[in-house]
Amino acid sequence: MEDVIHNVEIRDEIKKRVIARRGQLHLFDEFDPAKTAVIVIDMQATFCEVGGPAEVPLSRELVEPINRLNRIVRSAGGHVIWVNHANQNKDGQSDWAGFYDHFVSDDVRARTIESMAPGSPGQDIWRGLDVQDDDLKILKNRYSALIPGSSSLERVLRSLGIDTLLITGTKTNVCCESTARDAMMMDFKVVMVSDATAALSDDEHRAALETIIQQFGDVYTVDEIGARLASAQQGP
Repeated sequence: MEDVIHNVEIRDEIKKRVIARRGQLHLFDEFDPAKTAVIVIDMQATFCEVGGPAEVPLSRELVEPINRLNRIVRSAGGHVIWVNHANQNKDGQSDWAGFYDHFVSDDVRARTIESMAPGSPGQDIWRGLDVQDDDLKILKNRYSALIPGSSSLERVLRSLGIDTLLITGTKTNVCCESTARDAMMMDFKVVMVSDATAALSDDEHRAALETIIQQFGDVYTVDEIGARLASAQQGP
């Protein structure tokens, strides 16, 4: 049985609503490995470290499922892309003043700006996560890695012929969901990996999954994705 980070499932009434709308619960029965990428979002010390300025405690429990999914996708011939958050700053002023000046208190603001500075220890990919030489690393400076100006992710995906994104990391309902929403509206196939994402609460995690499966993509576990990749490799 697969690990379950958040002890929640999509509610039956949401599943029934989805089936009534499109005739089936899931959008994607199998995945083409060559066109598939795991997008690992914000699995860095800023969010994973105990006492970090943007700590998500359950993010530390994602190491095993993310590593497992990455092994599956790599072995099938797919891609792994690590997307970390960073903001430039000068004299205590960030390049995202709209967030830092309004959404956090002064003490949290200073700690977060320091931790989010490119090259700071807050940028370190969390210990235990298996990063391979062939993996790609990208920095974003907004919640969504796909909003214009945030990162080079779209150009990388298009150049590699990737059309399917398996979203992992933290927070489920913030950076993961923001990236997933934009991806769908840019015509990528989107899957939120339910046991490889984490939020600050079960309710927030489930709300994000339910939003995605109704309007923006699909929701699968690591093992369910593995089975569908295996099916694609076996062929008819």
